Amino acid sequence: MGAWLSDNGLLLGLATLDGLSYAAAVFMVAVGLNLVFGVLRVLNVAHGSLYAIGGYAAASLGLFLAASGAPAWVSLPALLVAALLVGAILGPPIERLLRRTQDHEPVLQLLVTFALFMILEDLQKLLWGVQPVVSDTPVKLLGTVDIPFGADVIPFNAYQLYVLPGIALLTLAGLAWFLRRTLSGRMIVAVTADREAARALGIDAAKVTLLTFTAGAALAALGGALASPTVSLVPGVGAQTIVLSFAVVATAGLGQIEGAAIAAILIGLGRSIAVYFEPELEVVVPYLIMVAVLLVRPQGLFGVTETRRI
Repeated sequence: MGAWLSDNGLLLGLATLDGLSYAAAVFMVAVGLNLVFGVLRVLNVAHGSLYAIGGYAAASLGLFLAASGAPAWVSLPALLVAALLVGAILGPPIERLLRRTQDHEPVLQLLVTFALFMILEDLQKLLWGVQPVVSDTPVKLLGTVDIPFGADVIPFNAYQLYVLPGIALLTLAGLAWFLRRTLSGRMIVAVTADREAARALGIDAAKVTLLTFTAGAALAALGGALASPTVSLVPGVGAQTIVLSFAVVATAGLGQIEGAAIAAILIGLGRSIAVYFEPELEVVVPYLIMVAVLLVRPQGLFGVTETRRI
């Protein structure tokens, strides 16, 4: 009995660590999706492709730097550089296209974002092929950490333990501060709450939308870049991520930043525990959590029915 408890306790510890790491990457995509929805009122299906392209770009840059003989530590800032490039290159043209659909039916908006998603998926195959792409230099650089767990020790990847959750926490704190404490952030909130009223006050809503969408695209790409050292990038990874991100956003409530972080942790932990204890339920557990929440609170855990926030 003691051995059984010890073994399952270790599995639970590993599942918790893996779940928090996975939640951090999903949160980056979900919070970007929330920002985009806030200013454009469009659920951007193509957002998952930005995650995938960010991952591929980071892996390609990492492999290039390794082949060039660059120091291993350079692979860490290269992740951020790759994400910023993807956001800056793809964000503005996608935003201009989606802005044209604002006055149309929501169904048309979804169809346009789905078309973009298919185009970007094919672009990934054209540029990187269908074989797995892996660049794990940051993981090797940081090594592993021994984590005491009762009488046992769990060796865990230091990159997943510190870098992924750490950047997610910094992103959460930075966004919350920016939106609530700075003039630019309050302009974004104003455009989100009432675009016409914001324009009447002299706010350039088009510029705010462009910058916010680009930031959201960069966050999605950063999520993919941060995850790239820990996974093999293959076609379809963007589709899996956007579906999970929709589950996070629906569970938290549209427009909720802190809520998205909590929902990402719930879904990340649920998925990870299923992987370790009931692998056949891995795919369905996140959506069971979402359905259970929506049955009780249709607006999400932290959603507000009368007002719209980011």
